[in-house]
Amino acid sequence: MTEQSSAGSVYPAHVEGELKEPLSRWLWLVKWVLIIPHVIVLFFLWLAFAVLTVVAFFAILITGRYPRGIFDFNVGVLRWTWRVGFYSYSALGTDRYPPFTLADDPDYPARFDVDYPQSLSRGLVLVKWWLLALPQYLVVGVFTGGAWSGWSGHNPDGLWAFSGGLIGLLVFIAAIVLLFTGRYPRQIYDFVLGMNRWIFRVAAYATLMTDRYPPFRLDMGDHEPVSAPRDELGGPQAAPA
Repeated sequence: MTEQSSAGSVYPAHVEGELKEPLSRWLWLVKWVLIIPHVIVLFFLWLAFAVLTVVAFFAILITGRYPRGIFDFNVGVLRWTWRVGFYSYSALGTDRYPPFTLADDPDYPARFDVDYPQSLSRGLVLVKWWLLALPQYLVVGVFTGGAWSGWSGHNPDGLWAFSGGLIGLLVFIAAIVLLFTGRYPRQIYDFVLGMNRWIFRVAAYATLMTDRYPPFRLDMGDHEPVSAPRDELGGPQAAPA
């Protein structure tokens, strides 16, 4: 997925989510039960994610590189989290149960990947995850109602949707419409995907996977835009320190 996505996508973190209709009118009422096995696994995966991100922090500080094995594992945790959130209350975009794997599943309607950086700034690693990302955290807090606790994985199961915030409100409205009509309002879905895409871009930046600052822009809909807006083309890129 990385090679295909990196050619024209606007950001190194790629979030895809294809709405799979028809959706069950009632299944969303019990998905909180169905995802419990995933929540248990993700709890331990996020503990490992946090520890390995600290290891990666020192590796980048010393060598300017993110250890590839740690990078692939951490991307896999975010990928797994996104699939569970897409199935459940971050989007309700599919009724197909998420696979138990860190690897990319090209057949699953929700996909996530991050382009591996050949080098990262040693100086930025000291400040980007807390100081530079603060404005992004404020925006993400509006989307999630504060349920997304920075990048620490305190809410790894994708349940922020019904815990408050704009995503929670819109997904709940979509669920009610789905219950009575059997249809997911497309405009709501596109907006919800845009907010989730913003969140995972911030997650990739805050967990040191890229030096490229997340854009303050909603890229709505199933797929990433194929090119950056004119005002971003040729924009400055962070150089390794």
